[in-house]
Amino acid sequence: MTVREGEGYAERRTRMVEQQIARRGISNPAVLSAMRAVPRHLFVPPEYESQAYADEALPIGFGQTISQPYMVALMTDALRLDVRKRVLEVGAGSGYQAAVLAELAGEVWAIERIPALAERAEAVLSRLGYDNVTVVVGDGSVGLPEHAPFDGILVAAAAPEAPPPLLDQLAPGGRLVVPIGDIGREQVLTVFTKDADGQVRREETIYCRFVPLIGAAGFAGREGLGYGPQREGDL
Repeated sequence: MTVREGEGYAERRTRMVEQQIARRGISNPAVLSAMRAVPRHLFVPPEYESQAYADEALPIGFGQTISQPYMVALMTDALRLDVRKRVLEVGAGSGYQAAVLAELAGEVWAIERIPALAERAEAVLSRLGYDNVTVVVGDGSVGLPEHAPFDGILVAAAAPEAPPPLLDQLAPGGRLVVPIGDIGREQVLTVFTKDADGQVRREETIYCRFVPLIGAAGFAGREGLGYGPQREGDL
């Protein structure tokens, strides 16, 4: 893929991975490699390009954000991906998280409810050559049953509880990673794992704060009341 690197972006990504991600306990070589590979500066608005590798979330318009690099790496690591896996991302936003997933998984479906964001994300992903990602406009809280099951589902927005349609769309052994909690308050990044017999295990990890999951299985009708993902150290 052709990436604009004239401003030392590759070196900045390397520092980002070393200082913001590896030092905080993420050691999976594949995840670290993916974070080094994806040019985050191409997924942010031009006015934020100089801040693209900072340890923070950034606005991308429409009241949405591109998540903090550490959070992207943490959620990706929790999915335990490889090239045999099919993944659904709920809340495609800028497309950055989808690109990181595409570095690891064989097939990525990314659903976004805001058409302008979906169009922009699809354009950047296509320009970078991520032909294993499909961006869809729709209600991410109900997933994509016509393309299920998925080995991993990542939700980049906070839900009041694990959306039942997404749990239904997990393959045996699949993992759902989603922030659980109310709007405007601390949430808990939670991993749900479906056993071979269909039983679901729940594991709570760290506190976080995300924009709300708007939709039939999320915070229906409460658009625009959320907050972007915050630095983990601020919580």
